[in-house]
Amino acid sequence: MADAKKPFRIGTRKSTMALAQTEEIARRLALRVPGILVEMVKFETTGDTDQTSKLLTHGGKGGAFVVQIRNAVRAGKLEAAMHSLKDMPGNEDTPGLVIAATLSRDSPGDVLVLRPGLALDDFLRERGKGFKIGTNAVRRAAYARRLFPGVEVIHFRGAADTRVRKLDRGEKQRLPGGGEVGPADALIMARSGLERVGLANRGAYDFRVHDMLPAVGQGIVAVECAAHDFATRRILAAIDDRDARACADAEREVLWVLNGHCNSPIAGFARIDGASMSLTAAVLDETGGSFIEASRQGPADRPRELGRAVALDLLARGATELIERSRPK
Repeated sequence: MADAKKPFRIGTRKSTMALAQTEEIARRLALRVPGILVEMVKFETTGDTDQTSKLLTHGGKGGAFVVQIRNAVRAGKLEAAMHSLKDMPGNEDTPGLVIAATLSRDSPGDVLVLRPGLALDDFLRERGKGFKIGTNAVRRAAYARRLFPGVEVIHFRGAADTRVRKLDRGEKQRLPGGGEVGPADALIMARSGLERVGLANRGAYDFRVHDMLPAVGQGIVAVECAAHDFATRRILAAIDDRDARACADAEREVLWVLNGHCNSPIAGFARIDGASMSLTAAVLDETGGSFIEASRQGPADRPRELGRAVALDLLARGATELIERSRPK
């Protein structure tokens, strides 16, 4: 039982999607932990205040969206922190912190969102030729260029609902060094993100997972806390989803072994079927022209071993060269 007099403080970004994810954590905790009083502590992270620069400028998604909230946990100002798992760096240690819970996975795939007045048939007829697709994710950009050779991929930043609003208004995107691009004709976004902000109906086309592999951890909400805080760990264990955690472990092991960085187009998706787990991962270059993919199956209760095996397959096929090619100079 939680101490009803003491709030259980969870740090979160101020974006609509982050708040919805944190509210879901609070809802699940209320169902499982008698007497708990959850308090959401809102942060405006570097990635939220700077809507122009590429995330690489801030050290990738980890530096842009995660580090400030993590520091508050380390300082004892929070019991826990909410993160979209795909925003958490998977190629580095997090001393003093542990992922204490993963919520059951939301829709893992990506969707195409079109500007008002543009029909899907118009876009697909020429495989996107002459159209502009907006995204900030190097993985999505690489897949977009691979699937739609005729498109122009443009830098496009903002929270999920902000990006759709900019698309609908025909707004241009400011560039880090000055100037503008756009407006965009379409966006590629996470299906789960659209659902969280109430815009699920804007998805004009759902990419099949095997056509556009998701980002590692996409669709999974992670709750992080101090490693030494066993009281908090016990509370969060009540909402931990075993299957989501196993898939996360397998996918993140790929990142760990590949030593990818924030500019690496790396993708991975694990699926559990009974006692078996399947895992597919891929490494692309930014143009989408070079593409390496590997798949394996293994026991669902040994996810890290499966992730390591798939990553080693990718390395054997030349993944290191693609990753180094995309590393910031």
